[in-house]
Amino acid sequence: MTFPVAGPLRTWLLALLALWALLLFGGFIFGQPDAAQSQRIPTWMRMASSAVLVVAAWSWWLAGVQDKGMALLIAVGMSLGFLGDLFMAGLLPASPRVLWGMGAFGLGHVAYIAAFMRLANVLGLTANGPRLAAWLAWLLIGAVGWYLVVFRGQQATALHWAALPYALLLASTAGLASGLALQARTFIPLALGGALFLTSDLILAAQLFNGLSFPLIGSVIWLTYGPAQALIVAISQNRP
Repeated sequence: MTFPVAGPLRTWLLALLALWALLLFGGFIFGQPDAAQSQRIPTWMRMASSAVLVVAAWSWWLAGVQDKGMALLIAVGMSLGFLGDLFMAGLLPASPRVLWGMGAFGLGHVAYIAAFMRLANVLGLTANGPRLAAWLAWLLIGAVGWYLVVFRGQQATALHWAALPYALLLASTAGLASGLALQARTFIPLALGGALFLTSDLILAAQLFNGLSFPLIGSVIWLTYGPAQALIVAISQNRP
């Protein structure tokens, strides 16, 4: 794997990565559990960690060291993810916040999917077998996950049904990333990022729709979601 930048830009990006890790993992290590015993990373540190990844993504695009169209899509996707974080945290005046958050994250994943398709074309990683097999496998995982944690045993509402295309979008991101990884090992961490994102969302969905609860569930969600976003932003810029 090659890291395509050097000099001040490399230092800047590594500093952003260090700051992101300090905010997210430092918040977990040194934070105090909330009243519900579900989250110990303070809200401002969670939001700040996402904001740092937004800055990193746009820094890649401004630097222009890789395909600018792909970098722009990743930056837009991360920005929409940050917007989704703000909705889900109740920091923006929107109701229902879950639906607004799903909308922002869903649009972000449309951008990620477009970025991964562009990346595959730029690098010539377009073998139909691995791409289709990985995509279909993850679609199945997403559909089964939605059925088990959102739909099963529930009186389905519009929100329950809206969660299905959303889950399939996230599964498609993981599937396309896995299709890249099957053709170039450089992108295995990118596939891991897609898988972590879907995992985080399924835990959140189980909490919201099925009342799943265990100690520090909110922290677990963020400790899978945050690294997922970081891997997508960072690894998509690397090359075999």
